[in-house]
Amino acid sequence: MKEQTFKLDEFTISFLERCQEYGFQDASEVVRTALAKLQLALNVDNLQESANLYAEIYENNQELQELTEAGLEEWPRE
Repeated sequence: MKEQTFKLDEFTISFLERCQEYGFQDASEVVRTALAKLQLALNVDNLQESANLYAEIYENNQELQELTEAGLEEWPRE
């Protein structure tokens, strides 16, 4: 793994020094876990924003709504 240096405030450093109390092996594992969760949250936010935009487009487009309804009527019911 590559190493990276960060500047952190005393509160964060204190938390990292107690990382084993939370079940982490070391401070690096805490940082990796936190960054992975942040990345996941950002991806979810992007998906939600995209879904909201599609919903807005759908809501304002009568032709698209009619096309969707027509497709649902032809959808197999089995």
